[in-house]
Amino acid sequence: MKILCDTEGQQIPELEKMEEGAALCIREEGISPERAEVSLSFVTGEEIKELNHQYRGIDQVTDVLSFPQYADLNEIPQKGQLLLGDVVICTERARSQAEEFGHSLEREIVYLFIHSICHLLGYDHMEEEDRQQMRKKEETVMKQLELER
Repeated sequence: MKILCDTEGQQIPELEKMEEGAALCIREEGISPERAEVSLSFVTGEEIKELNHQYRGIDQVTDVLSFPQYADLNEIPQKGQLLLGDVVICTERARSQAEEFGHSLEREIVYLFIHSICHLLGYDHMEEEDRQQMRKKEETVMKQLELER
């Protein structure tokens, strides 16, 4: 699993856990992590608010946005490199949520990334049954990463 991330010289200690977690998610869907790529950006509250408004019509700050490359996993090509989509994480929101929930910033950022990977793989949480299925997948991966609540 390759994460395409412009860190602008910053160390992102969560990156290794993010790659490992994404690989766990992807492998369960029958996709080889070795061919999968995800674009990742860290942005400010104002930047994610603008993106949220532009792409979702919601004029407020959110913690993470996912932009899947494929609307249907059946469209995914069977060979070659595979860009699953883009993930945008608001570091300000992640920091405040980590404090609110009483866990580390690392755990929050990795969780938000895993949540987005699930979205890129077609999972959603609009209906209760779908939400439970997605939450179970997220919690399973976080436990394997030893970052559970």
